[in-house]
This record gives sequence, C-alpha cells and structure tokens, in this order.
Amino acid sequence: MSIEKLGVVGAGMMGSEIALVFAMAGKSVLLADTSEEGLNAAVKKLSEVLDSGIARGFWAEEDKPLALSRITTTTNLEDFSDREMVIEAVFEDVAIKSEVFAKLDKILPSACIIASNTSSISITVLSASLSDDRQADFLGLHFFSPVHRMKLVEVISAMDTSQRATEVATEACIDAGKVPIQVKDVVGFAVNRMLFALWNEALRLVEEGACTPEDIDIGCKLGLGHPVGPFELMDLTSNTLNLQVGEILQEAYGERFLPRPILKQIVAAGRAGRKTGRGWYRYDEKGRQKK
Repeated sequence: MSIEKLGVVGAGMMGSEIALVFAMAGKSVLLADTSEEGLNAAVKKLSEVLDSGIARGFWAEEDKPLALSRITTTTNLEDFSDREMVIEAVFEDVAIKSEVFAKLDKILPSACIIASNTSSISITVLSASLSDDRQADFLGLHFFSPVHRMKLVEVISAMDTSQRATEVATEACIDAGKVPIQVKDVVGFAVNRMLFALWNEALRLVEEGACTPEDIDIGCKLGLGHPVGPFELMDLTSNTLNLQVGEILQEAYGERFLPRPILKQIVAAGRAGRKTGRGWYRYDEKGRQKK
C-alpha cells in the first residue's frame, strides 16, 4: 500500500516540516492546528524554508509552488476522514497527545495508519488512548529537526503494532526521501538516549567552568565531525522541550538522565532558544545567530 493522502496534526516547527517533506514527495497533505493564525504562520515559515533551500540549490524554483499547493490546512480534525496515514506532532505531553488520538479514533478510516512523532514517550503507552482495533495500526515515527534536512526517521513499533503498519509507514518515509531505522519501544528510543547523555556532559563542562558553550560547539564540530554543536542544537530544538524530554528520561532511567541545573536555570529565565531570540546564543528576528 502506497500512502497518497497524509494528515499531520500540529503545525509547529516539526509538524509543518513533516508536512512539507511529504508534499515535496508528491503526497496530498492536510495540516491541522488549533488556530488559523498558527496555520498561517506555519505556511509562511514553510515558504521561507523553501526559499532558503532554493537559494542553496537543494530545490528548483518550480518546486515551491508545487509543494505548497499540495498542503491544505484545517482547524477541524473531522476533515481527516479520508486520510490514509496521520502523523501527530503536538506538544510532548502524554495527556495532550492522548486527547488528539482519542478524537482521531472516531474520525479516521478503519485502515488508516496512525503515528506519533514523539521524541521520548513510550509508543505502547500512547497506544492505550486508541481503541483495541486501532492499536495494530499505531506506531512511532520520530523525525529529526530540521526535518527538511535531516534524513533519519526512527520507526518504533508498540507492543501491538502490526507488521503491515510498520511496513507501510517505513515505505512512506522512504518515499519522502528519509532513511528509516527500526528501534524497540524504549523511552527516548535510540538517538535521543545517546544525544541527551552527550548534552548532560556538555552542560556539566559549562557548569564547571571548563569550557564555554562556544568552545564546546567548535570542539564537537571539528573534533567529532558533528554538523552542529550541542548548544546550537539545543537552541534550535528548544531548551524548554529539551528539559521536558530530559525529565521524561530521568523518570524512566533515573539519575543518569537528571536534567542539569544550568538547563533548568536558562529555561526559567525564558531563554528557550532560537524561536524566542535567546538561548545559549542570541538571535535576530530571522533566527540567525548574532555575533
């Protein structure tokens, strides 16, 4: 089964770019959020992403109108009644995600694949918000930010996920130009467990006064071959979200994932990262790092 009609719930940075990569692959995409303002902002941001990609040679000029024409927006989940696969990309909160899934359960066609883009929450736990008949068609698809650039997708099967659902969702990701890997349903999955261990050690170095965030970022890029440094990446993905995920990992695995005090401090100070203009670095109105 090839997915042609896709739905995405949540028009934030992750959800809107997930919609974009599937639209670029020729799929009909319905993007939902709670307000027209949020949807309009998402479409405007996607236009800027496309312009940037065209300027860098990632896409051709004619790709932009084609991609945007394939994305329709809505504030009404009832419009998802014809979708073949739906990806949830709302806040990293079990209660909020469960509410979305409970609504979708009553709307989607019986054979529709449902996926969560959660970065840390157990897929089996989230599947409990769906009816028994739906749980075989539910799984995790963890995309990485920025979605239009990052190739990886973690495909996570819950306890009751069917082989059909895994195969169809995996093939859909390949169609969208992604490279899927299969990961067991453990909290944080594979990449985030490794990433947060690295981040905690980087934060310790700053707390100890051993290095500045700038020097650690340079060290990771030039010494480890990372495309971006840990503090640059924390700012990009949102320090607020990173603290939430760290707390989820700590609850699952204990002291080794205890969020560092300095991360709690900058979150409490409102320094969420690039989207707010300040995190570990300062940013201009276009999200570019100030020197």
